[in-house]
Amino acid sequence: MPIATNLEAQFARFNDTWSPKIVGELNGQQVKLVKLEGDKCPWHAHETQDEMFLILEGTLEIHLRDGVVLVGPGEFYIVPAAVEHRVVPRGDVKGILFEPADTAHTGKVRSGITRESYDRLID
Repeated sequence: MPIATNLEAQFARFNDTWSPKIVGELNGQQVKLVKLEGDKCPWHAHETQDEMFLILEGTLEIHLRDGVVLVGPGEFYIVPAAVEHRVVPRGDVKGILFEPADTAHTGKVRSGITRESYDRLID
């Protein structure tokens, strides 16, 4: 029998940061949960994909070359394709990423947080 996905239960299943976890897929998009802490994200862009950050807890700074967007609980921001950006959490942040399944974690830039694949929490 189908059941709804409980976000808190899924977040409780992992503690690692900067390592998105797939919790759903639809129309070629993946829904990923992520915990963030510390200033670790390099400047990068996704050449052909938009990327949406929906924040559940904490505040995320999305740095763009022409300014910073603050995203708090219950808010989201979509980084358009090809826009260079980096994200900086203020403290501990929990969020949901919505992006095409073929989106490279940190674009063409490789760093200590770059993931080549993602753990899947639910089938």
